Amino acid sequence: MCIFAAVYDLVMPSTAMKEFLQYPIFSVLSDIAEATHMECYVVGGYVRDKIMGRDFKNDIDIVVIGSGIDFAKQVGNRLGTKVNVYKNFGTAMLNHGSLQIEFVGARKESYRADSRKPIVENGNLQEDQNRRDFTINAMALSLNKHDFGQLLDPFNGLIDIEQRIIRTPLNPEETFSDDPLRMMRAIRFASQLNFKIDTPAIHAISNNTGRIAIISKERIIDELNKIILANKPSIGFKYLFDTGLLHCIFPAMANLHGVEIIEGKGHKDNFYHTLEVLDNVAEQSDDLWLRWAAILHDIAKPATKRFDKRHGWTFHGHEDKGARMVPKLFADLRLPLNDRMKFVQKLVLLHLRPIVLAQDIVTDSAVRRLLFEAGDDIDSLMMLCHADVTTKNEYKKKKYRQNFELVKQKLKDVEERDQIRNWQPPVSGEDIMSAFGLKPGREVGVIKNAIREAILEGDIPNSREKAYRFMLEKGKELGLK
Repeated sequence: MCIFAAVYDLVMPSTAMKEFLQYPIFSVLSDIAEATHMECYVVGGYVRDKIMGRDFKNDIDIVVIGSGIDFAKQVGNRLGTKVNVYKNFGTAMLNHGSLQIEFVGARKESYRADSRKPIVENGNLQEDQNRRDFTINAMALSLNKHDFGQLLDPFNGLIDIEQRIIRTPLNPEETFSDDPLRMMRAIRFASQLNFKIDTPAIHAISNNTGRIAIISKERIIDELNKIILANKPSIGFKYLFDTGLLHCIFPAMANLHGVEIIEGKGHKDNFYHTLEVLDNVAEQSDDLWLRWAAILHDIAKPATKRFDKRHGWTFHGHEDKGARMVPKLFADLRLPLNDRMKFVQKLVLLHLRPIVLAQDIVTDSAVRRLLFEAGDDIDSLMMLCHADVTTKNEYKKKKYRQNFELVKQKLKDVEERDQIRNWQPPVSGEDIMSAFGLKPGREVGVIKNAIREAILEGDIPNSREKAYRFMLEKGKELGLK
């Protein structure tokens, strides 16, 4: 970008930056700053994203030298807009069109060892920029009349953007020790922006991993989910693993790492395989929970790993054990224990099924059973299984993926004919009880299961008429009238 050819200084000429202040609201803020004799600046993500040519999320942070709340009220009066005040945080927020604008007074911060909540005092702009997490977030654009549009970049954030570096304004050891969540944020920004974290910051993260214990799990998972939603999530997970943070926040995933060799036989590194699968899914879908299914699909391999002298390493039952691990993992990580968890659990349980189908002759009954168990999640399951093919053997990869296409076509054909997806019994328990004068009990369950199995095996069509006749015959076998 042309701005990188400019002279890097503490203050850049305003002409280079005024193009980023075209929203009419900035003129309003400038007028109010002039009238109230208060300085104000745009800071943080808006400045960074505009310089990088990225879309921003319609939120704008304004720093005022003085009371941010009083300044926001002046803006609210001018615009006739409601102002939400958060006295505990010393901030105020208002909406203007599609924009959400937050105001805060410039401040300096100090920290106690046992908390990431700072002791806050009023400060000047330089002190406010000192407290920012990263240099790329510490840049400010002036909204004051005398230097409107000038960039104040005391830590050379522009250079770091050009060099694609994540760096802290001050000593990273202190930055991360004071607020350990910033370690997660550093890795998150590296993932989202495809930047590198500079070496001193990497060392500081490694030295302060234990400090993450003072951060709530809710805040940690919020940052982790943002890493997972990056275009290439493996970037973040490699940083998390290499620094040791993953071992603290998600040890079950860190345990996937490593290769064991016995009698010359080894297995693949399931950690890096998982990252490949995750990246493959990310190329196809933005669904956070499908990405979580990719992360957890082999999570039980360490627990099920066995060595067999004839066959080498096996992981029998890892899909079943993995599915049973999902609820506790979600609870520990503070992920939702609702249908999203059940979706991930289902995909972990079923993730080998399409692969087995692709390796063998695809029978209608096997396809019906897969459709029956996967329901509306069959397309997500197939996407996960396609992503799970990470072999470096091009012949095997081509063969698997050709077979997957056959399985997908078979799924389509069987569903169109038999309508098994989200299957509902064509004959209900009430029908069975009415036909044979039964009360709820074992016989009703036996007949219902027999009808289901007959349809899944293809012995009878998925229709009420055929199922009803089958019910009558099954009842006679059981001695019912």
